[in-house]
Amino acid sequence: MKPKHPSRTLTQLAALTVGAALVTAALAAGLRSSPSQAVGSTDRPPLRLVVDETPPVRLDTPTTSFAGVVRQVTPSVVQVTVQKPVRDVAWEGSGQPGSDLFERFFGLRPDRGSERARPAPRQQGAGSGVIISEDGYILTNNHVVDGAEQVLVRLNDERELPAKVVGRDPKTDLAVIRVAAAGLPTLPLADSDQVEVGDVVLAVGNPFGLGQTVTLGIVSATGRGNLGLDYEDFIQTDAAINPGNSGGALVDTQGRLIGINTAILSRTGGNNGIGFAVPTNLARHVLEDLVRDGQVRRGFLGVMIQDLTPALAKKFALGEDRGVLIAEVSSGTPAAKAGLREGDVVTEYDGKAVRHQRQFRLLVAQTEPGSEVAVKVLRDGKPVTLTVTPQEVPGSRSVARGGAGGDRAAETLQGVAVQDLDDRARERLGVPAGVEGALIAQVQPGSAAQRAGLRPGDLITEINREPVADATTAVRLTERPEDRVTLLRVWREGAHRYVVVDETERG
Repeated sequence: MKPKHPSRTLTQLAALTVGAALVTAALAAGLRSSPSQAVGSTDRPPLRLVVDETPPVRLDTPTTSFAGVVRQVTPSVVQVTVQKPVRDVAWEGSGQPGSDLFERFFGLRPDRGSERARPAPRQQGAGSGVIISEDGYILTNNHVVDGAEQVLVRLNDERELPAKVVGRDPKTDLAVIRVAAAGLPTLPLADSDQVEVGDVVLAVGNPFGLGQTVTLGIVSATGRGNLGLDYEDFIQTDAAINPGNSGGALVDTQGRLIGINTAILSRTGGNNGIGFAVPTNLARHVLEDLVRDGQVRRGFLGVMIQDLTPALAKKFALGEDRGVLIAEVSSGTPAAKAGLREGDVVTEYDGKAVRHQRQFRLLVAQTEPGSEVAVKVLRDGKPVTLTVTPQEVPGSRSVARGGAGGDRAAETLQGVAVQDLDDRARERLGVPAGVEGALIAQVQPGSAAQRAGLRPGDLITEINREPVADATTAVRLTERPEDRVTLLRVWREGAHRYVVVDETERG
């Protein structure tokens, strides 16, 4: 569905429809579920990837050295240093300090010069990135550059170059940045679907700011999820991944990229032998969309699904509990138009066997909107094949772009993206019943809104003393204002607070 006003920067987004389980893990940073965002120049050259999808070489004999692979890989892995504002202390009544998992576990440190010289303190953090094209595109994690005012890339040859954020996708925790350089060394992308448990892998990154470091391990599992992101298909490894490795490379023994190191499961914040990487097949879909237009286009069917249990399989006359059960089909959606019904069990999508609902959501999301896909279902125990045409996720292309597009002089809160507050978000954020508003999904780094202290997860309940019922109301109240100084009442961490966003100084 195309937005009615594509030039808006305070933008209404469709509410998220599927929950994400909480985990007692030290993720590689605070992972948020929110829409993608593009920041910086929209003049992007096409992405030219090096892809090697040949099957991996698996030898039964042990190898005494991986030095040759390391020499091949390390020039393409960079250090990413960011500077961002220090978050203010928690609001009265929250009971928590103003820090998140990224600050606690991944080495952000305040810039502690003279307080008089630095009235607005900054914090610095370091992560990693992988060069994926000769002309400067670099793949990293969203949480590495989220909220960054400045991004600096340190190449393996010791050069330091400023980088621009091309696009971010918090739903997979991936981001693309770019440096102005040519002839850079790149890593070929492998087919991550061919990765098997037991394969030897190397993790390359910049842990603890020590400099480039390589660790060795094996693939411990594939298809992992439930780490708090909307779209997950992690490769699990016991190769040591530590603070600063975020955004670095997970490679096979042929020196091909199979994943982007993203998260760890730990009670201390350090390596405990359980690390997770976003596989390249998922990353490739995201980065191609981000480079093309700064945001990710995802397919949408319009169904509510659930995993099968042995009891459900028996009641639906199924021979085995394989596939996903359709619990609801929304009217007027691609699923309804294709003839999918409640009670259908999806066993195959676009030629791929469907195992569980997380995988099915990922398959649908990676489908190009508007393309036709064959879906096999079991209906009353009998096989049926249907053709569906997924649409784009409603509202997903309506995001904050921070300066790209037409004249926005008549609108305020530029660089802010909002969405409706659904039941899942209300429960996750602890918003009490009776409190309504528009949920901030993204705030453009460096914008007046960010300088005023707004951040994703804030709930806008009033704009210029007018109540905000939902995202549509918030968008309307930012159109053609009397001036460019906006008074907001926002709810965060159990309390309300007034915030003034001054956008009188443009540029």
